[in-house]
Amino acid sequence: MAVNKPTYTVLVVPEGGGGARQYKVRKGALQRVVLSLLLCGLLVSAAGVAGWHQYYGLVDEAAEARILRDENLYLRSEMRLVQDKVGRLSGTIERVEALDTKLRMLTQISDPQRNLAIGPVQDGMGGSTLMGNDFPVLGEADGLASDSDIELLNTSLDNLSSDADRSESSLRKLHEHLVDQRDLLASMPSIWPVRGWVTSLFGSRIDPFTGQRTMHRGLDIAGPIGTEIRAPANGTVVYSGTQGALGKTLVIDHGNNVKTYYSHLSEMFVKVGDIVSRRQVIAALGNTGRSTGPHLHYEVRVNGIPEDPRKFILD
Repeated sequence: MAVNKPTYTVLVVPEGGGGARQYKVRKGALQRVVLSLLLCGLLVSAAGVAGWHQYYGLVDEAAEARILRDENLYLRSEMRLVQDKVGRLSGTIERVEALDTKLRMLTQISDPQRNLAIGPVQDGMGGSTLMGNDFPVLGEADGLASDSDIELLNTSLDNLSSDADRSESSLRKLHEHLVDQRDLLASMPSIWPVRGWVTSLFGSRIDPFTGQRTMHRGLDIAGPIGTEIRAPANGTVVYSGTQGALGKTLVIDHGNNVKTYYSHLSEMFVKVGDIVSRRQVIAALGNTGRSTGPHLHYEVRVNGIPEDPRKFILD
């Protein structure tokens, strides 16, 4: 005997009117359709949740990347500041070593442990041309600081620290020696006698009057007539007069077999026998004698032998 299976009637009514249609659906089929729709909904929801989860994960990763980049750029900026400080420190150490070398030359102190060069190349008015230490150069401006950058910077700092320790030790020994050499230092012509333009250095040159190569025994420093000339060290005036082509000339004996000569003067404010001190005004720049223009001819002689005045000048 046949069993009637439960059925449902689905009534479909068109929106614009018209005849309604009836559909009979078995209960089991309807249940399967409903379950299928629920299952599809769940799958779509799960996919949506997974998608949103992935999206927010990517957002978090991007935020972390921005934070890390900002931190790296900050560290890079700090490294550049340290690099600048290292450069300034290097320049200071080089100047200290240059001064140390020059003082040792003046006082004839030797220290083979430091293995320093003779000294920096001087410009016309006592400036120095110094070669700086090599420092790490960071990468492109928009790049990231690398481990090698930091390693190089640390190496440079270590080297500078060693240089500073070495310089401190050397200067401490030098100071101990100089304490006992005050009189000697006071007699060293260690400042420029006049400020102006160095027009001729110590050494071989073409004589402007004869056109022949001759030995120039001092420095020619040009400037306006009347410019003050100052004693570069303590001493006693041993000559004041006129010497032919050199014009009005002054000679100061500083002791320790060191004498300084000043020629082509317009005026002399001291006389033989006067004791002068460093930076005291002793004469005025001029154009007397055989001269191509107003200037001071300045010489330093040690044991009667002309020496390059620049090797004595400290400022």
